[in-house]
Amino acid sequence: MMFLFLCRSSDYGSTYSKLNDKVGSRTVLSYLYVCPTNKQKIMMLSDPEVESAVLISSDEGASFEKYPINFNILSLLFHPAQENWILAYSHDGKLYSSMDFGRKWQLVHDNVMPGRFYWAVMGLDRESDVVHIETRIAKGRAQYVKCRAQRCTEGNKLYLFPGYVDTNSMVVQDEYVFTQVTKSGRASYFVSYMRESFKRMKLPKYCLPKDMHIISTDEKQVFAAVQEWNQNNTYSLYISDSAGVYFTLSLENLRTSRGPAGNLLVDFYKVEGINGMYLANKLLDSHVKTFITYNKGQTWALLPAPVADVAGNNLHCILPFCSLHLHLEMSENPYTSGPITSKKSVPGIIVASGNIGTELSSTNLGMFITSDAGNSWRQVFDEEHNVWFLDNGGALLAVLHSPTPIRHLWISLDEGKKWDRHSFSLAPLYVDGVLMEPESDNHIITFFGHFSHRSEWQLIKIDYKGLFSRRCMDGDYQTWQLHNKGELCVMGEKQIYMKRRPGNRCMLAQDYSRIYSSEPCLCTAYDFECDYGWERQTNGMCSPAFWFNPNGVAKSCSTSQSFLNSTGYRKVLSNNCKEAGRNVYSPKRQACRPRSPRGLRLSTSHGELSSTVGSNVTFMLYLDDGDSLKTSIQLDFGDGIKIIYSNLSRTDDGIGHIYRATGIYRVTAMAENSQGSDSSILFLHITSPVERVYLSAPIVAIRGKEVNLTAVVWPSHTRTLTFFWWFHNSSEPIITLEGSVSYTFQKGGNNKVTVQVASGSIILQDSKVLTVKEFFRSLLLSFSPALDEHNPDIPEWREDIGRVVRTALSQVSGVSEDQLLVSLYPGLPSTAELFVLPDEHTSTENRKGGEEALDRILDIFVTALNQGLIQFELKADIRIVVYMTQQTLAPLVDSNSIHSGSAMLLLLTVVLVGLGAFFIYKFKRKIPWIHVQTEDSREKDPEVISTVGQNDNMSKVKLSEFPSPKELMEKELEARSSGGIGRNMERIVTREFPNCTNV
Repeated sequence: MMFLFLCRSSDYGSTYSKLNDKVGSRTVLSYLYVCPTNKQKIMMLSDPEVESAVLISSDEGASFEKYPINFNILSLLFHPAQENWILAYSHDGKLYSSMDFGRKWQLVHDNVMPGRFYWAVMGLDRESDVVHIETRIAKGRAQYVKCRAQRCTEGNKLYLFPGYVDTNSMVVQDEYVFTQVTKSGRASYFVSYMRESFKRMKLPKYCLPKDMHIISTDEKQVFAAVQEWNQNNTYSLYISDSAGVYFTLSLENLRTSRGPAGNLLVDFYKVEGINGMYLANKLLDSHVKTFITYNKGQTWALLPAPVADVAGNNLHCILPFCSLHLHLEMSENPYTSGPITSKKSVPGIIVASGNIGTELSSTNLGMFITSDAGNSWRQVFDEEHNVWFLDNGGALLAVLHSPTPIRHLWISLDEGKKWDRHSFSLAPLYVDGVLMEPESDNHIITFFGHFSHRSEWQLIKIDYKGLFSRRCMDGDYQTWQLHNKGELCVMGEKQIYMKRRPGNRCMLAQDYSRIYSSEPCLCTAYDFECDYGWERQTNGMCSPAFWFNPNGVAKSCSTSQSFLNSTGYRKVLSNNCKEAGRNVYSPKRQACRPRSPRGLRLSTSHGELSSTVGSNVTFMLYLDDGDSLKTSIQLDFGDGIKIIYSNLSRTDDGIGHIYRATGIYRVTAMAENSQGSDSSILFLHITSPVERVYLSAPIVAIRGKEVNLTAVVWPSHTRTLTFFWWFHNSSEPIITLEGSVSYTFQKGGNNKVTVQVASGSIILQDSKVLTVKEFFRSLLLSFSPALDEHNPDIPEWREDIGRVVRTALSQVSGVSEDQLLVSLYPGLPSTAELFVLPDEHTSTENRKGGEEALDRILDIFVTALNQGLIQFELKADIRIVVYMTQQTLAPLVDSNSIHSGSAMLLLLTVVLVGLGAFFIYKFKRKIPWIHVQTEDSREKDPEVISTVGQNDNMSKVKLSEFPSPKELMEKELEARSSGGIGRNMERIVTREFPNCTNV
């Protein structure tokens, strides 16, 4: 393991002292943080692979205290005002808070998305210890949670956005909170302004955004980069109103790129010190060109190129065919200046790297400077340099941006007109960066780098105070007037600035006033943005877009009796122009005219059409047109509950409802006033999580005969599930909305059936293997009562008991286990069915012999079961005896419910006992009773007796026409040889005994 030295300097790098002894000689450090509100407080993190601890200093690193922690810190976020308050994000997605600068930590929340946590914004959040958090709920889903850092319990959490949001979408910035919800592949964007309720952000109707990034929220306005439906590598710039809701297009096809972490980088730059001035790189006719605006994006123009190059040669670059193009991306290295720089303390001066020609290039770069806010430019270097402002902007420092070592720097005191070269090192140095303390009165800069790739870091301190002879006085300043190509009114006013006279070697005062005077101008069309739904025409005027109806009731009409009707213009924020005479551009107040409600829309708050039983579903209502104050709302939830509101404005926060049962509900909203009505309908699926699914199916079926299969789901659902039935090796399933299906197997042998049940994103399945034969025999089995006491009623237990019984039957009879199948039914009492299958060598031609062989085997089992010879040991002291309950013709599996086997057994037992007693009396002998359901004769003869049945739909037969027991048994055997059950038996009985329709 390699140990690094930690050194500290208190004299701007003149001397250093080692701190390893103060933090522990064996301590391995990973990160160092300086409190942004108190530079004396420092926190260092130890390497988590060695130990988890924080080292805290309150005296600028002169001493440290170590505090162990029980989590690994990934990042820290300091409070913007309280120096001791810190949020820490751990490697496992948990957020912790400390109110004593890291000495004690408390868990705030788990499942927090990385980088999606924010401290309160002072003046907006009621409590300063509020934390805004995005918490992950499921894949692609998150929630916006607001709570206090040390009291983030469930009862104290606020869920301010109604529903789920997309992961990694929440942004808290100044007065705004942004989030995103994707539904059916289309994203919707929401904003909360001044911590009020969320509203959907309105982009032009056919913008159809694929992606959105917030660029800036300066001056209570949102700048957003939006990738429209027809854009791939470019984004468009949109600008909002003060609430961040209504957006209008400013500039199309901005150039973008991706940073090392995959983050979006937009070529858009705000010029410091000049209100409303921005630079942007736009893709135009397959060429990237640099544009400038002086009125917050209302008009854009190409940059004029310098008249001459750095050597004084005339460039002959004429607009619009040739212009100046600048690189606007931010530097990835915080210790370099980046390709462009400006400073608030020296308004009008911009230094940037770029090129002259038809488009932006990455080769043949030079350095260019403007002293009059972009109206004219000069080339100062023919190679790329890093440039910093010194002395509050009064001097410029330039260092060659070079992969080779250098030893010279350049200083200018006259806005880049003249540059003096100075040596800062005796030997050439690979410069990695420059350190300086911004916004301070010291004049120290420190170069750090290395002499070779194998050498240690070198620190070179430079004090440039000697460049100046004194402090600047009033006579050292001059004025200059801001203009836009000669137009003196910029952002609605004439502005005159102060700056130091070029060449004066005096130090600027940090607090001197930069603006000398300002005077408002009369408003023009370009002091206004086109309002939402309006577009700028070539003559500079705003007219409605084809999709926008300017006669619709304005958005503000929902809260008062009048509204401000837009004229199509919206004053640019921070613009100070004054309207003279008639206010041509400002909106006009008009009374709300009575209108019938139109465009009523009903949706859920999270945009989904499904929810779970017992959860609170919030319905949102939107009305495109109509007087909402005089429009009543009726909402029918579809479950027998209705609610009525006197006006639409009372539903702004949504209407909550809880459904108590699963199903598909027709939810209807009706808006009505004296002028008319409108309605909206949605169908809401209420489900509950599917816990289990059981496939109820016979384990043996006859080839060519229809079989009923049933999927039983816990808990039960109503019309909210989809069933997928897979047979054999089929590539396509049978899809049903009901939990049962009939199927005919045409292939003998083992056939696997799988049913999948889909409930939302949850899919469960169960499978069964059915043995398909031409014929078979079966017996219904019961067990000693002790088996019920140990029956957990799970499939695995039933399979094991069936296997044990099959083995016991095989041992007693000598019949191969391959010919035996034993299936236990779910539920109590414990019952089973024994299936005797034909030998696999039995041919179709010898079917009769095969059936006779099965009858002989069946007789052997009947004898053994009646004599109690079939037993097995369940436990050491518990022995289970298997009995024959009833000989059957086919599997007695009820496909409607997995618990109905025992009910069927009980019903048949009661009926059989009654009928058995009757025939003992009538025929004085025991015979098996055969129950075959056929067509209803509905005879009304007093000599007729009812057969087995639950209602009047069962057929009847006269006693005088009833077949003898012997005849009946002979026909039973014939029916078995014909295939067993159902219609074969029905045809035999009907054919031989025409007056007997149900036996």
